[in-house]
Amino acid sequence: MHEAAEAAQAAFTEALMQWERIKYPAAWVRLVAQRLYLRQSARREDLANEIPDTPGNMCPLRQVELGEEESRVYSTLASLPPHQRTVMAWHLDGFSTADIGKALSMSPEAVRQNLNRSRSRLKTILLDWTDGGGR
Repeated sequence: MHEAAEAAQAAFTEALMQWERIKYPAAWVRLVAQRLYLRQSARREDLANEIPDTPGNMCPLRQVELGEEESRVYSTLASLPPHQRTVMAWHLDGFSTADIGKALSMSPEAVRQNLNRSRSRLKTILLDWTDGGGR
C-alpha cells in the first residue's frame, strides 16, 4: 500500500511538471503511477511494526483499517493475473474499454476479454467465500 501511494504521488508530481503537454491527464497519471510502481525495487524496506499514536492517543491506522469483507475483496483482486488485474483496476477507475486499450496498447477486444475473465474469476472466488468457504 505504501509503495502504491508513493508511485501515485510521484506520478502527480511528474504530471504537474508536464501539465501543458498532457492530453488525457487521468489516463496519463494512472499509467505513469503503474509504471513507477512496477519499477520499484524488489526489495522493500521493512516498515515498523508499530505505528506511533497521534496527540489524541489515537493511531491514524485505525481510521483506515479495512473490514474483513473489504480485505477479502482486495486480496481476491490481487490474486488475478497481472493483465486482468491491470485492466480491472483501470475499469474500476472509470475508464472506458477503448481508453483502457489505447493506454495499455491493447485491442478493445483484448480489454473486454480480460474484463470478462477477471469478473468470472472474482465472482467464483467471492461466491465460494460467501457460501461458506470464508465465513
